[in-house]
Amino acid sequence: MLKNFNIHKPIIQAPMAGVTTPAFVAACCEAGALGFIGAGHLNGEETRAFIQEVKKLTNKPFGINLFVQEEPKIDIHVLQEARMALQPIYDELGITDTPKVISNEVFEGQIQAILDEEVPIVSFTFGLPTKEVVHRLKDKGIFVIGTATTKEEAVAVKEAGFDAVVLQGGEAGGHRGSFQEPMQLIPIRELVKQVVGNVTIPVIATGGIMTREHVAEMLSLGVEAVQIGTALITADECSVNEYHKEAILHSKEVGTCMTVAFTGKPARGLTNKFTEQLKDKTVAPYPLQHHLTTKIRQVSAKTGRPEYLSLWMGENSYMARRASVKVIIDSLWD
Repeated sequence: MLKNFNIHKPIIQAPMAGVTTPAFVAACCEAGALGFIGAGHLNGEETRAFIQEVKKLTNKPFGINLFVQEEPKIDIHVLQEARMALQPIYDELGITDTPKVISNEVFEGQIQAILDEEVPIVSFTFGLPTKEVVHRLKDKGIFVIGTATTKEEAVAVKEAGFDAVVLQGGEAGGHRGSFQEPMQLIPIRELVKQVVGNVTIPVIATGGIMTREHVAEMLSLGVEAVQIGTALITADECSVNEYHKEAILHSKEVGTCMTVAFTGKPARGLTNKFTEQLKDKTVAPYPLQHHLTTKIRQVSAKTGRPEYLSLWMGENSYMARRASVKVIIDSLWD
């Protein structure tokens, strides 16, 4: 898979929507890995502009990740209860304007931007796009990757005609890519053993991979590449806010939790005041909860309140270090 795109290291930069910038993606490409745009929170025109900026910074191939959209079923009572649960935090942070929770359709615009800009690799999270979308991409020669958190989901990705699958272990930071019930948190080592040999498409492993030894172990189990997220957030070229980097660098061996509090979808991040305060409260479905908490995260970042930030990180975050993208990637594979 990587040889076809002239990628020299079996390392893929995790898309990380909201974290990646054009400069960061390009730096990962230039360091010999496969850089990836996290377009989950972008609309069509923003996606197009992002792609064009990356092209200005590198001639190497890169990929882009999209969230498979599903229209949330809006229950006004649930929405009101979710707002009420957040009201004490709005008050504490001085947020007086009511957040908008309108969900706009952006997926088609993103697909068209990818086709027009001829991005060579596309991955999907939160499910499988329609067969028509997959055919449009593959007709243009685009390599299509799905995300799976169980063997059953991996089989579904293969049967949908995808070219490869990212296996997301339970250790992974950020949002779960699960699209079948019940959601499971299977350790990446176990998940890889369940899937490799049982699907006929290339397998990529992600979740808790922070060291050269982790990478070597995954490759020895038969995966073609590993996808790295948390280890790269603390890179010099990553422009995530300093609170996020410091939270990762000072995290403990057992310091993360799975929460739906920030976006309405399960995601792994640092346990903090926000995750604890919302633990047993009503949460709106994705992306409505994401819109309800956006202002909280923006104000918290500006005023130095990391206790209310979504500090996504994997279970092995305590192994991270500050360095350039190149140094981090070279430490994993040279």
